[in-house]
Order: sequence, then C-alpha cells, then structure tokens
Amino acid sequence: MTHHMDVRMNQRGMPSSIVALALENGHWCGDKCILDRKEIRKLVEELDRQRKLALKALDKGGVVVVEADGRPITTYRMKKGRRRK
Repeated sequence: MTHHMDVRMNQRGMPSSIVALALENGHWCGDKCILDRKEIRKLVEELDRQRKLALKALDKGGVVVVEADGRPITTYRMKKGRRRK
C-alpha cells in the first residue's frame, strides 16, 4: 500500500478491511476495482445463505464427509465425544 493510499483511506474513513472486500469481490474496469451496491447486495445474500447452512450444520453437531479417490462416498453427523486433536 502506498503512502498516498494510506492517507486517502484515513481521510475517507475507509478501513483496509473494506478495501480488501472490494478487491476480493469487485469487478475490474481498466485499472479500477469496483464493488457497487448491486454486487454488495448479492454478496450479502450469499453470506446469508452460507450462514443459514452453517447454522443447520451446527444444529447437527457437525458433519463428516468421507471420500475415496476424491469422490464423496458417505456422510454422517458428528458423534459427541469423538473429537480429533
């Protein structure tokens, strides 16, 4: 990050975490990375879906997926007391 970028972020109240979010999720138009409202709404919707799935997995106590040769072959809930270190 350049000194100029650091100064502008401070002047505009733009934390580096938001800049990182834009760089990870925005689209490039020439030398600019743009994260507009429409893209942010899509991102929030996807995060909401992910959160909902994560809460379902948490309700099950965790999930195990067993695979062989890179292909999933079975799945089951985590059993209480069987935690790996």
